[in-house]
Amino acid sequence: MRRNFPSVLFFICAFSLAAFSQSVVVTPKKTVYQRPKPLMDFKKSFTLNRPKVKTATVALSKKIENTISYEKNFDFNVKEETDEVQWLEEASYEINYNKNGILGVTLSMLGTGAYPSNYDKSVIVNIKTGEKVFARDVFIKLPELTAKSKKAQQEEIKNALAQIKKDEPNEENPEQLFENSDYTVKHLDEFFVSDKGVTFWYDYGFPHVVLALQPEGKYFFSWAELKPFIKPDGLFGKFIL
Repeated sequence: MRRNFPSVLFFICAFSLAAFSQSVVVTPKKTVYQRPKPLMDFKKSFTLNRPKVKTATVALSKKIENTISYEKNFDFNVKEETDEVQWLEEASYEINYNKNGILGVTLSMLGTGAYPSNYDKSVIVNIKTGEKVFARDVFIKLPELTAKSKKAQQEEIKNALAQIKKDEPNEENPEQLFENSDYTVKHLDEFFVSDKGVTFWYDYGFPHVVLALQPEGKYFFSWAELKPFIKPDGLFGKFIL
């Protein structure tokens, strides 16, 4: 019997590439940087845990890596951090989603100035293009979607104030903590994706001394709830079919 191995190999490769394009391989690369003139003993070094990406092409891999880099998403520069700034202790990441042509990553930076602080960024990437996904790329009716998220925020603030007054009766005028809290269209760009829906994320920016009182700032909506706001021909269209 004659076996057509080239044809079989072609279909196997084609299938593999099709499947591969729906997700990417992400592995950590840890680098420890030494500061030549540390301001304090605990600032002698800092650590970067970078996400290294592997896709079907080197160019796309590099593009995704740039999109989810600390430099791209934070006011961060390795040289400045080594010599001048000396704030960072560790940068790390977490993969939240990696399928259906979507890569979701949370980037975190932990450092110490006057006190320890941590900053997080949620980045959604279109695996096909390597570009960051903004709300305008996948949603429509942004003012209405903003109002929906703001309503959830107002409910969260109401519950948080009740809890603060119960647990911290000596906290004077806790309403002041939320004076500058206002969910706007620009906040739609901070979100997480899951098979169940989308979680929008708001950072209240509480001072460090009362950080324990800060609400989570996460507002989840199922794909069914979001259907009126999703671009049918966009990256999230597959979730509302």
